[in-house]
Amino acid sequence: MNENLTVLVPEIALLGAAVIGLLTGSWLPRRRQWAVAVLAAAACVAGLAATAFTMATDREQTVFSHAFAVDTATDVGRLVVLAALLLVIGMSVEPVRGHRRETEYWVLLLMTGAGTLALIGANDLLMLFAAYLLASVPAYTLAGFAKDAPGTEAALKYYLMGALLGTTMLAGTAVLFAAGHATLYRELPAALPAAPYGLVAVGLVGVLAGLLFKAGAVPAHFWVPDVTDGALAPVAAYVTTLPKIGGLIAGYRLLHQALSGSDVNRPLLLAILAAATMTLGNLAAFFQTSVKRLLAYSAISQVGYLLMALAVATRTDLAQKSLLFYLAAYAVTNLGAFAVVTELPRARTLDDYRGLARRRPGLVAVLVVCLLGLVGTPPTGVFLGKLEIFSATVDGGYTWLAALAVANTVASLFYYLRWLAPLFTSTDRAPVTTHTVLGRWAAATAYTAATLSLLLGVAGEAVLGLADGPLLP
Repeated sequence: MNENLTVLVPEIALLGAAVIGLLTGSWLPRRRQWAVAVLAAAACVAGLAATAFTMATDREQTVFSHAFAVDTATDVGRLVVLAALLLVIGMSVEPVRGHRRETEYWVLLLMTGAGTLALIGANDLLMLFAAYLLASVPAYTLAGFAKDAPGTEAALKYYLMGALLGTTMLAGTAVLFAAGHATLYRELPAALPAAPYGLVAVGLVGVLAGLLFKAGAVPAHFWVPDVTDGALAPVAAYVTTLPKIGGLIAGYRLLHQALSGSDVNRPLLLAILAAATMTLGNLAAFFQTSVKRLLAYSAISQVGYLLMALAVATRTDLAQKSLLFYLAAYAVTNLGAFAVVTELPRARTLDDYRGLARRRPGLVAVLVVCLLGLVGTPPTGVFLGKLEIFSATVDGGYTWLAALAVANTVASLFYYLRWLAPLFTSTDRAPVTTHTVLGRWAAATAYTAATLSLLLGVAGEAVLGLADGPLLP
């Protein structure tokens, strides 16, 4: 048994900071609880440094009886999650500063972040479900952190959907264990081909239900718009970004490693889910007036594009690097848009942004980069990510799905332009108070995220090289 704890430094750093932060915050006066935020940021930086060291030493391995894999997907996923978590921390500083539960906010953020990292490296069905719980339970609490009516409703819907689909996931795990007599991914491919087809299919659908909930994909998407609209803006940014990274990488590993030998038609199932998700997300976003709900449905549509990589996971070598790069590009671009929403707390509808270009040109520049980036406009990272994932889909034999994705991409331009157009029009109908800014941290986060989105587009080839490596069995 390999019990090398040094390869788990990113996960241990987040969990250790959560424990230390909770104990420290219990003794700190309210005006000094910002120290826990510094501790959270330091844990993320430590995790990034440890991941960079692991990638440099090129030591791919599994630990703890092969239950957790440290390979290319894990390392790139860690980099994306920890960098995104730093951005979420940055945009959270002003909204929670001085709050009587400020320490709890940072601790919950660290714990759900650690759960996301555990999802990324899970190489065993039981480990996968444990990671699902660790990523989910703190996030339910964060959704209702404001303790107002919208936040309470958001938390309740999030919890109920998570409990239902988590139970379904556990049942699917039990069915796959009955079919394959194992929970380790490396042992399942040998046993599942001889198992009854229906048993494997039911187990796969059950486990995928939980992962689709984390990603916010159809048919497990109903919580996304309500939670995004009801939660604090930084929490909304979190739930539309980081759980997707964990859920989709975990799903890719499961399909690629554990179910590669099964006769169940996984590609067609994922292709149908991808088509339904991107189309429903785009159609629902067309006539939204709330900026948070628009971004929520945008997040659903983006999952549809990302699911295309899972549909061709075992059909092409391009699937893994396209998925990892797209996740990185989407994370920084989506967080940049939410950072602007956080910076303008009184601007809740599209019309509230009217005339913003004259008063806040910097924030408008960020919105232009991020919203057009979400469409897939060059030279942003999402453009290259979509190009890669569309190429992987065609290479995997699903040309019709790639064509549908292109059509959805063109259609999505409509609702992003509905937000961008008022930025440059007359301010006669928009009160100046809606353009009141929150502070410097959210603005700095917005500028950083937009810059990263552009850098990923310009230097994308170098980043794609990091995402091209083997998965461990």
